[in-house]
Amino acid sequence: MIPELGQLALILALLMATLQCVLPLLGAWRGNATLMAVARPAAAGQAVFVALAFGVLAYAFLSFDFSVAYVADNANLALPWYYRFVAVWGAHEGSLLLWILLLNVWTVAFAAFSRHLPEPFAARALGVLGFISVGFLLFILLTSNPFTRLLPMPADGADLNPLLQDPGMISHPPMLYMGYVGFSIAFAIAIASLLGGEMDNAWVRWARPWTNVAWGFLTLGIVVGSWWAYAELGWGGWWFWDPVENASFMPWLVGAALIHAQAVTEKRGTLRAWTLLLAIFAFALSLLGTFLVRSGVLTSVHAFASDPRRGIFILGFLTAVVGGSLLIYSLRAPKVAAGKAFATLSRETLILVANLMFAACAAMVLLGTLYPLIGDALGLGRISVGPPYFGFLFMLLMAPALFLLPFGPFARWGRADAGELGRVLRIVALAAAVLGGTLGFLAWRGSHEFRALLGAVATVWVLSGVVLYARKRWHEAPAGRRYPAELAGMLLAHTGVGVFLAGALLTTALSVERDVRLAPGESVRVGAYDFRFDGVQEIKGPNWLAQQGTVSVFDHGAPVTVLHPQKRTYTRGQVQTEAAIRPGAVRDLYVALGEPLGSGGAWALRVYDKPFVRWIWSGGLLMMLGGFLAAADRRFRAQRAPQPAPAVTSAPAESAA
Repeated sequence: MIPELGQLALILALLMATLQCVLPLLGAWRGNATLMAVARPAAAGQAVFVALAFGVLAYAFLSFDFSVAYVADNANLALPWYYRFVAVWGAHEGSLLLWILLLNVWTVAFAAFSRHLPEPFAARALGVLGFISVGFLLFILLTSNPFTRLLPMPADGADLNPLLQDPGMISHPPMLYMGYVGFSIAFAIAIASLLGGEMDNAWVRWARPWTNVAWGFLTLGIVVGSWWAYAELGWGGWWFWDPVENASFMPWLVGAALIHAQAVTEKRGTLRAWTLLLAIFAFALSLLGTFLVRSGVLTSVHAFASDPRRGIFILGFLTAVVGGSLLIYSLRAPKVAAGKAFATLSRETLILVANLMFAACAAMVLLGTLYPLIGDALGLGRISVGPPYFGFLFMLLMAPALFLLPFGPFARWGRADAGELGRVLRIVALAAAVLGGTLGFLAWRGSHEFRALLGAVATVWVLSGVVLYARKRWHEAPAGRRYPAELAGMLLAHTGVGVFLAGALLTTALSVERDVRLAPGESVRVGAYDFRFDGVQEIKGPNWLAQQGTVSVFDHGAPVTVLHPQKRTYTRGQVQTEAAIRPGAVRDLYVALGEPLGSGGAWALRVYDKPFVRWIWSGGLLMMLGGFLAAADRRFRAQRAPQPAPAVTSAPAESAA
């Protein structure tokens, strides 16, 4: 009867979520302290019951309880215990339970760290989080119950999708969901401020660390997902503009805009309405990602099996959340549109331009992702949109933001010093032209790819601005205030942007790929290396058999490494390619095993020489660390809200978005 305890726990969690939603909002409206005090105990109770349900499902997997249909569909007796645990979130029902669990983690954390907030404000925010929990708990109970019984119980179950039997499955979904769900805090704070009419800068300061941490987790989830696809799928790429990849990228873009807009609103008291709107859309796009993954309306290798009931429920919930929040926004936001004036040349203007580019990119990705649905609805056929559209428009739209990035920290609030920005422009342009141009030209000559030149110049452009500002702070700021956490986080994140640019543009320009047929003893030269195929042997894993190749790699006759790509066959007959990779700081050597070709032991192989590919994920990790570091600034833990900065200041900027 243990699975029934999980079912009961979800029902009790729904009751607690309903209390958390209704009573605190009613108490804040009526000024009833007793009703408002229900918010935190209800949130804690809901979290206990959701954690109990998650634990029950994990126990069902670890104990081979195939009477639970979800367990029987996603595990078998041969599956190792660590993949049985990962299988808890390996399909739709369990991943949804993980989503709800992480939503409760964020809610409990907010309840614990918001005791210094005015009680009505905290009660409204927790009530909004309760409303979100009610929607998802109803969804899982009505359409996606992970505890549905399967009788009679089979002797063995099916298998976890071989694509998911990878270490990336351990961290990618939890980190991605932590980012998705984390934007609910900024959303709840924004709605609470609109409901209560608290339109000062305090609510933004309260939201900033939560937004930075959520964005950091989402960045980490995207980085791990990109690395996982690169290592697991055997295609050698790191981003394909798949609909589900886009579903995580859209809230990331809006979240980046929100982080910068919150800095302007908190420090200057302006862009308030814009910041509220970004908070709404960051979470709305997270919900849209859930809809795309689970509704089946778009085809993706990442999507779960479709069920029309699920799609209709999520669409209705998305409409209620987004429509309701936009209605509240339309009624209240005009009252907060005012703010301090700022000059055309100011930090506010630079951040606003970057915000508009982030928002335009998110809209472009949204349009390209949904275009197959739009074309189908208009009778134009189900036309897919691919990388040429996304890649070209993304670079075009983000170019202005990247151009302005080095100047943001130097621009003062209210009115910037044109002379100082001109000096920065001269130094950065000279560094990009000389250093970036030299490095890019050397790479470009060998590859005849203009992107190599562009990548080197763009990287030096961004990184020279970071170095220049860090040097300025070192010489001009007091010793104890040179790099507060918020400023250090900004510098680290901007450094990550430069490293990412180097990786993305240089690996695209300089990578070498060959599809070859090799018999044992034959070699092929790819890039600067010789790859010798030494044959294939059969090996056995815990729940698979594999044909494992041996490929020796040489650099001008000197041995470099030996790679062992595999073609695995799992217990249920699924075939999965496992690429072999020799990682390096400046290049990866990558081999994927294809199919046997004729007699003589010949096989098809895909061989890559991929320079700088790891810089892509290194840049993402630096951005993630920057978000986390900025959230740790002690200013955000102060009890009183900081006063807005004066309209015009001649002092150096103390911190940046």
